Amino acid sequence: MSVKDLCPCGLGEPYSACCGPLHAGERDAATAEQLMRSRYSAFAVGDADYLLRTWHPKTRPAELDLDPAQRWLRLEIVSRTGGGPFDAEGTVDFIARYRHDGRTHVLSERSRFTRTAKTWLYVDGDVEA
Repeated sequence: MSVKDLCPCGLGEPYSACCGPLHAGERDAATAEQLMRSRYSAFAVGDADYLLRTWHPKTRPAELDLDPAQRWLRLEIVSRTGGGPFDAEGTVDFIARYRHDGRTHVLSERSRFTRTAKTWLYVDGDVEA
């Protein structure tokens, strides 16, 4: 398996066995962290449809245009609260690194998730400076 076959989420698994099935709608994320990782991977592979599909309807934008020049490099989960298979809500603090216009940038966010009808959805997040 080459590095290109690895899932961008950072778990070290092949994309086809990790976030790929979630993006394809073959299964749902079991936890808020799994949804966070799959959403990061969706940014990395340019899957705006998955991002919109997993965004809570009350906070979801009408459309999402991803910048193809933005290259996502690495995801680090800092902490999580709740978000397990039997929870209704959860938060995930993460740091994501990406390159754009030849410069490396860091995004640090506390994301909020809710589970409705057994499906985890991204609600919103607080970006930390």
